[in-house]
Amino acid sequence: MQTQQHQGNSLRYITVLPDGYDPKVSYPLIIMLHGFGANMQDLAGLAPVINSHGYVYACPNAPISFDLGGGYPGYGWTSPRGQSTSDEVQTAEQLLAEFFEEVFHRFHVAPGQALLLGFSQGGGMTYRCGLGHPETFAGLVALSSSLPDPEILQNRLPLERNQAIFVAHGTSDPMIGSDRAHAAREFLEEAGYPLEFHEYSMGHEINEEVLRDLVPWLAKVLPPAHITVEPPD
Repeated sequence: MQTQQHQGNSLRYITVLPDGYDPKVSYPLIIMLHGFGANMQDLAGLAPVINSHGYVYACPNAPISFDLGGGYPGYGWTSPRGQSTSDEVQTAEQLLAEFFEEVFHRFHVAPGQALLLGFSQGGGMTYRCGLGHPETFAGLVALSSSLPDPEILQNRLPLERNQAIFVAHGTSDPMIGSDRAHAAREFLEEAGYPLEFHEYSMGHEINEEVLRDLVPWLAKVLPPAHITVEPPD
């Protein structure tokens, strides 16, 4: 797989191209949004675990830089721990909308041939940016995340709610309590979404158990391109 960094029109981002990448082929796209304090490289390592041949992956860098101590920068979509402002949220959503348009155009992705995945704060942005756009994203994945204000999301929900959603959370998550995941589950199920919900004996992380459940779900919701990759000589 080949990783490239880009200075986009709105956000910096990484793309991960599959083995045997053919630019004439329209690959389905998986977009991955990192959590607070991380960066665009954080989730790129999931690409070969998910599928090394059938998808293009894109991982944007959140816009706000924070000093995590020792001069080490981390990035966030908004300020953490309930300190975010409506302006931050609006800016993050606008920047992501522009990013989506850019990568869809770059890779000639057809509407509905993409999936949006987010971890922690990135999962919150996945709900914000994905629930209102089922024509764009065939499915959403929220890992170790919490649901934003349900009243705000309610006004964005489409009439037909057949967008597939995968939620995974740790029972010992010290950052986002499991009650937040159950609140998301209740909201989504009452709204009529086909939800796949999993809890695991883990903390604030993505472990092998999550991936064992997530990878086949992804392939079902967004089938990979069927490309024959020639073995190296």
